[in-house]
Amino acid sequence: MKTLIKHSFFAASALALFASPGLSSAGSAPADLAVSSSVTASCTITTSPVAFGAYDFVVNASSPLDNTGTVHTTCSSASLPVVTLGQGANAGGGSTPGVPVRRMSNGAGTPAFMSYNLYQDVDRLILWGNTTLTAPSAVAGTGTNADIIVYGRVAAGQSLPVAVSYADTVVATVTF
Repeated sequence: MKTLIKHSFFAASALALFASPGLSSAGSAPADLAVSSSVTASCTITTSPVAFGAYDFVVNASSPLDNTGTVHTTCSSASLPVVTLGQGANAGGGSTPGVPVRRMSNGAGTPAFMSYNLYQDVDRLILWGNTTLTAPSAVAGTGTNADIIVYGRVAAGQSLPVAVSYADTVVATVTF
């Protein structure tokens, strides 16, 4: 009986050895699994309006009407975004991408216009145009929001025939 138990034990052990995964005599071979990714340059852009408010014919006869808006960008790291501002939907005669002649319209069938412009600097000396040469210097993308202030000015002494609201739409574009 001891011999039968001994033979049964060895037979069961041999079966377990050959049936166990990873312990078979088939062998194994390693291989490297490559893993990679890339970050593409990308940007998003939104804006907050330049809302000038009321143009007062007495006060603004000798003083311009100033206000600001904001361009918000979020650009991936390693990008160099440049934000340009279009001429507007009501560009005046002689307007070019580099030297825009911007005007707000009252939207009437025969519209009246209010001249204004957008600048890169608080002193309102450097026009903000629709070319890389007339846009603020590029700021390296960081992956976080960057706010760029738009300085607006309605010129003083405008004679406006119609006392209503005036508006324009300027396209802000981020190139990266």
